[in-house]
Amino acid sequence: MTPLTLTMQGMENLNDSTVNISFKVDSEQPFVVIAGQFLRLHFTQDDGFETFRSYSIANIFPEEKSLLDEVAIAVSWVPGGLATEYLSNMQVGEQLEATGPYGRFCLLPDRHERYFLIATGTGVTPYRAMLKEIELRLQTGSEFYVVMGAQDETGLLYEADFVALESQYDHFHYVPCLSRKTRIQPGVNDHNGYVQSYLTQHDFDAENDIAYLCGNPNMVDATFNLLKEKGMPVPLIKREKYISPAPRKK
Repeated sequence: MTPLTLTMQGMENLNDSTVNISFKVDSEQPFVVIAGQFLRLHFTQDDGFETFRSYSIANIFPEEKSLLDEVAIAVSWVPGGLATEYLSNMQVGEQLEATGPYGRFCLLPDRHERYFLIATGTGVTPYRAMLKEIELRLQTGSEFYVVMGAQDETGLLYEADFVALESQYDHFHYVPCLSRKTRIQPGVNDHNGYVQSYLTQHDFDAENDIAYLCGNPNMVDATFNLLKEKGMPVPLIKREKYISPAPRKK
């Protein structure tokens, strides 16, 4: 994979524990990325210990496959985490090394009638990257459900981007699923409960539907099993789990 130098450009709070960090990309070769792919950021501690963390690229891509000179990632702070310690102390203009892009969690070339893009937490970032491609497929008749699980409304990352697309297409549905605290003014599609309880309301067409699952491993596993039980073929259930490594023992 292409070695990259990332120069920090800015950091924006998405909520109390999650930030959007933007970087300028310096690469010896053109940095071409497919929406849904991720980077590996490389970290070195003071004692020389080296490791990496993977982050999906959160930019809204100009098209499905794009040449990028800037990237954004969503980072959830993990108490005691190596990446949290490093990234939270970075200043604008500082650099770190990365490699990529990696991953196949991308919209397949084959068109489907209905897409279910299901996420928790920062697992929604690949879907944000796909928004332009999603819009192209909406224009050819496909229907999309972005089903976003969170404890409360503060966990609905990048919500405005999805609501904006929903306002333009009646066959694009943004569905927040709030498991602990509902909103004072619920959205038209708000669901009280986990994403799985929302999905039980749907019947799935094994020939025309496809599902993408991204985020918390427990959600991914539970939803995968539910979709199988409801007749979805395994090859049409795409999965990507976000796992926070345990803090390094010193």
